[in-house]
Amino acid sequence: MPSTDRLVAFALTAAVVIAIPGPSVLFIVGRALASSRRTALVTVLGNTLGEYVQVVAVAVGIGAAAERSVALLTTIKLVGGVYLLYLGVRTFLLRKTSLVLPDEPSLAHEPRALLKGALVGVTNPKTVVFLAAILPQFTSRSAGHLTAQILVLGAIFSAIALVSDSVWALGAHGFRAWFARSPRRLKLVHGGGGLAIAAVGVGVLLTGRKD
Repeated sequence: MPSTDRLVAFALTAAVVIAIPGPSVLFIVGRALASSRRTALVTVLGNTLGEYVQVVAVAVGIGAAAERSVALLTTIKLVGGVYLLYLGVRTFLLRKTSLVLPDEPSLAHEPRALLKGALVGVTNPKTVVFLAAILPQFTSRSAGHLTAQILVLGAIFSAIALVSDSVWALGAHGFRAWFARSPRRLKLVHGGGGLAIAAVGVGVLLTGRKD
């Protein structure tokens, strides 16, 4: 188990990195603007679970391989970027069909939101690089099993991300609620959320090409 000093140092580093909006945060904000509060929070949970899959991958060495391999990291970026672009365009095209803001959305939509969030989380290139290149620096061979240390540090990262992303989702949804007073405003914010998600996808794709 890493020392207390290492755990605190890692938590602070992770908090700084997580606070910088990346694909996951912007995707969550877009979902919060274009859907219900519950759907946004379920998306946050799915995204967190997806990012923890990356933690497990790093623990078994896949993440390190991705960080060293330009081809593999680029593939991850492209998959995530294309999916974000698809979701954004689809959300924008369906903006006219979602002009009602329900207090309790149907539970049938939650598994889909969970899956979408997980896919975005597991293909987030920002998280891949952080977990593969930075997280291992806070481990110590003298502290015990390295895989267990990575899983613990990854759990801390995920917990911080869950809280931070939830704040983003609730804040964005509160902004959406103001627009819901007018069907025209809600239509605009729904379309805006879709465009925001699509823009994140384009940004990820362009980043993938540059690398």
